[in-house]
Amino acid sequence: MSSSRIEADVAPLIGAESADWAQVEERSNGAALAMMSWIVRVLGRRVARLALHPITLYFLLAAGAPRRHARCFLVRATGRPAGWLDLYRHLHSFASTVLDRVYLLRGRLDLFDIRVENEALVDAALAAGRGAFLLGAHVGSFEALRAVGAQRPGLSIAMVMYPDNARLIGTALAALAPDRKPHIIALGRRDSTLAIRDWLDAGGLAGVLADRAPAACASRSSSVRLPFLGHEASFCDGPFRLALLLRRPVLFMAGIYRGGNRYDVRFETLTDFSTAPDDPALRERRVREAVEAYAARLEALASAHPHNWFNFYDFWGDDPKPH
Repeated sequence: MSSSRIEADVAPLIGAESADWAQVEERSNGAALAMMSWIVRVLGRRVARLALHPITLYFLLAAGAPRRHARCFLVRATGRPAGWLDLYRHLHSFASTVLDRVYLLRGRLDLFDIRVENEALVDAALAAGRGAFLLGAHVGSFEALRAVGAQRPGLSIAMVMYPDNARLIGTALAALAPDRKPHIIALGRRDSTLAIRDWLDAGGLAGVLADRAPAACASRSSSVRLPFLGHEASFCDGPFRLALLLRRPVLFMAGIYRGGNRYDVRFETLTDFSTAPDDPALRERRVREAVEAYAARLEALASAHPHNWFNFYDFWGDDPKPH
């Protein structure tokens, strides 16, 4: 397939318009990370973890809309009322992973107990030398996954994302660890898909957080409504269509925070588009099945580890109150 053909086919899948949640969430994350960065440089991790408590309490009391959305999620994920202690634990888990991102990016794996499950799935996907997509979510820590990858020679992981949405976080992390700047393939540019294809062809892994559907999916992707924790939520099939177009295997990934210094990095097989059918109807069915499999795994993960859920916005789109 020619370069011009790839760009023409994929540009409508990835689009350039970001959703409102992306702008809001990254602003708050960037502020939290900047505060954590100062604490890390001045006080160290042990003291920094103590400082998480007043920070968590502040956001618990001051962030009304995120608190309301977190409560809604916890009720649906656990099947019981969510009190202030549940909300505090939820926000504290988020703050802990933000703090740990700094140390993980700086290569301080000696501070953590990171266990990896099903790592052989990654090896199998890479055996053909054509790379693979890793589809994750805003659950737990992607940095834990990237830190594990950094310890394996020849294993390269890039994050596929809209860089403007993570500009504040990227700037703070780059300032803290300039020699370990994460590799990001920027979406929404003319050469985005070629960069992804070349990265995969070189045997790299392309990580995509696929749990947030854009406000308006592009013309060749769809917002799929699926059952999620008892209520319908939207999932965009764009990342799956991109994997289909480039004919690559797709794995589900998650870096679960278990408290203290413990993380579990997990991999599961979602689908393999390397052998995608030529029939358009069958291809559409493969995409739909892959989105459903992703949503099902995310639902199971959210139910098992609810305090790792870091989508502090109206995920179901049914909140009658203003955001």
